[in-house]
Amino acid sequence: MSQVAVIGAGSWGTTAAAILATNADTILWARSADVVREIDTTHLNSRYLPGIPLVASLQATSSLVEAVADADLVVLAVPSHGMREVLSEATNAIKEDAALLSLSKGVEQTTLLRMTEVIAEVIPGHDRSRIGVLTGPNLAHEVAAGQPTASVVAFAHIATAQRAQTSFTTPTFRVYTNADVVGCEIAGALKNVIAIAVGMAHGLGYGDNAKAALITRGLAELSRLGAALGGDPQTFAGLAGMGDLIATCSSPQSRNRSVGVALGQGRAIGDIIAEMNMVAEGVKTTGAVLALAARHGIEMPVAGVVGRVLNEGAKPANLVADLMGRAPKSENVGSTQHE
Repeated sequence: MSQVAVIGAGSWGTTAAAILATNADTILWARSADVVREIDTTHLNSRYLPGIPLVASLQATSSLVEAVADADLVVLAVPSHGMREVLSEATNAIKEDAALLSLSKGVEQTTLLRMTEVIAEVIPGHDRSRIGVLTGPNLAHEVAAGQPTASVVAFAHIATAQRAQTSFTTPTFRVYTNADVVGCEIAGALKNVIAIAVGMAHGLGYGDNAKAALITRGLAELSRLGAALGGDPQTFAGLAGMGDLIATCSSPQSRNRSVGVALGQGRAIGDIIAEMNMVAEGVKTTGAVLALAARHGIEMPVAGVVGRVLNEGAKPANLVADLMGRAPKSENVGSTQHE
């Protein structure tokens, strides 16, 4: 990709732009003129990625049209609840043959659409095989600091996936391709919900056994829903599924896990969100994920607990018995028993 635009200058958008700028001419769109000015003059984004110097070749702009007008690859790094609005403002300036890549790990609340579906709806004439997603165990600050990690880029059009792979690959950021856009997206969205549950367990003072059980059973829920939506079961054992789930559930850097920790310690969700500088996608995604599960007849007890805490005011400690007291089941995937 000779020209790249990244839309959204949060921690992950800025990190992605810095990676891309080492391989292609890259411009980063930020809504804030102050953020644009700081990136262009000091090569820092102290608000969202403090302490990380950015490559000098990275340019920033507050004009969406300027950002996307010449881009061969448009990377959308805005939260799921803002994707439709932001993309609508840029639609007419995006090239017909541009590849569109979502970094957002969420589901639109009102429509229950995944982000690539939202993109396709906003730009209905765009080739859907060239609308994809980048996902994986990618905690922004670690990636930006040059710590080694891996990710997966998914497009139905394999040549587009390979070009995006080349654009993102660096000595410390290894990228794999995948044709399973559905599986990669739903895994990225649901792992945030499970991370809130694991965070609640930590906040309640539970140990590693409890958290490992939640991660494992959360992976089972993620896999069931992903397969029901058309995802490839193998995807959920890879970077988009297990890899991202482990990182998000285990790291204190995870915003979703941090929300769960605070909930487990007895804090109210409104107070937690009010203090956050960036979005925890799982908070808004939980209701949409549960609605998708209900639509497809998928039982999701761990996600259900998170939903009751976030949306019904339930106390995390009071819901432990709900999970532990469920009827005995078989863990075997092929069992006729269902969870």
